Amino acid sequence: MIQFFNTLSGEKEPFAPLVPGEVKLYTCGPTVYDFSHIGNLRAYVFEDLLKRFLQFRGFRVAHVMNITDVDDKTIRGANAQGVSLNEYTKPYIEAFFKDLHVLNISPADHYPRATEHIPEMVRIIKALLEKGIAYRTDGSIYFSIAKFPGYGKLSKINLDELRSTKRVESDEYEKESAQDFALWKAPKEGEPYWDTEIGPGRPGWHIECSAMSSKFLGQTFDIHCGGVDNIFPHHENEIAQSETYFGKPVVNYWLHCHHLIVNGEKMSKSKGNYFTLRDLVQKRQVNPMALRFLLLSTHYRKVLNFTFEALEQAESAWQRIKDFLYELEHRAFPSGKNSDSQKLLEETNDRFVEGLSDDLNISVALTAFFELIKKTNVLIKDGKICADDAKDTVSFVYSLDRVFALLPSKKDMDLADELRPKIQEREQARKDRNFKRADEIRKELLEAGIVLEDTKDGVRWKILEKLG
Repeated sequence: MIQFFNTLSGEKEPFAPLVPGEVKLYTCGPTVYDFSHIGNLRAYVFEDLLKRFLQFRGFRVAHVMNITDVDDKTIRGANAQGVSLNEYTKPYIEAFFKDLHVLNISPADHYPRATEHIPEMVRIIKALLEKGIAYRTDGSIYFSIAKFPGYGKLSKINLDELRSTKRVESDEYEKESAQDFALWKAPKEGEPYWDTEIGPGRPGWHIECSAMSSKFLGQTFDIHCGGVDNIFPHHENEIAQSETYFGKPVVNYWLHCHHLIVNGEKMSKSKGNYFTLRDLVQKRQVNPMALRFLLLSTHYRKVLNFTFEALEQAESAWQRIKDFLYELEHRAFPSGKNSDSQKLLEETNDRFVEGLSDDLNISVALTAFFELIKKTNVLIKDGKICADDAKDTVSFVYSLDRVFALLPSKKDMDLADELRPKIQEREQARKDRNFKRADEIRKELLEAGIVLEDTKDGVRWKILEKLG
């Protein structure tokens, strides 16, 4: 049985999709006013783990991730640079997709952009006006939270205890300000706007997700994900406008991942602890798979403390997996099968599935996986692994990696075989104190996009990603 912690109920609940065998998943995508930082990436990796595990368990997943390309932040950025909204957001959208690729995050089925779905938003806003839940003021249209009795049920805020002013036009605001929020914003000088049947203007942030999720997933869908910072006001407002429009609940399970901090502190550009994937890969030559490992290795509902020491540990763990596979694939084993090895694979699979079925308990899953490596190495040392066992174990590891997505591609594995003689030549040159030749080999590989690292555990290599 799979169970998830539902933010709406505040409890773990058995997962039962609307349609057996199918899952409709909506995940909050980027607001493309800047490059994604590692906190954003933490959320995307969590959502990828969720999706991959559901697929691993046999579900067909229909996945939609929105792209917010019009809101207060993107408009400010475009105006500051003196370019159109499309010109401003285009490079950040391209960078977002590159980040997903580099981190092995599987693509969604649809990436709707807010600017391409204005008619759907207008349709909902018009209906909310007709229902008397929305009202006009100074050319803008607001949602009256007083007319939605369930307001606050996701974030658990108590409206009676909170300071409440008439309305707020800003897309994001503090939790202490439970206010009527903007569905449609009147045109302002220097801002893009659309001429529509509800008047000229542009959408508020919250209405965008209601329109796009319902278009691609229907009036009610299974899972909605995001970071804890989305709970209020964004997801709370999304519930209010969607449920009022459709007259029924629109999401059955709300899953939210916690914050990422850096060295125990909130990430901030002013503190110098603000990192994008580009910062880490290009400036610090971080292995993207080590970063992916680190981002998924802490349970999604716990705060993740990013440190470079933890990143080094993640790289060591990732390297251990690769070394394990290399040993199994390149050592000569006697023919046949050993029952101890086969039993170990069955036990590992059971613990892996059991762990992730319990609200994606990644700690249990990873512990089971690395115990498999440890115990198999003992069997190898004792001469109790046969050829069929080695082959089955390799296949099993790759099957689990359908969820982890940490292993190199076949192309990269072939590259590793090609590089090994070159690396061995360099090692021999160093032993012979022929440092000139060793440096030449390092330079040759670097020019080919391969970075060598000399560690206490031996030489490691990685592909230097080009993120643009």
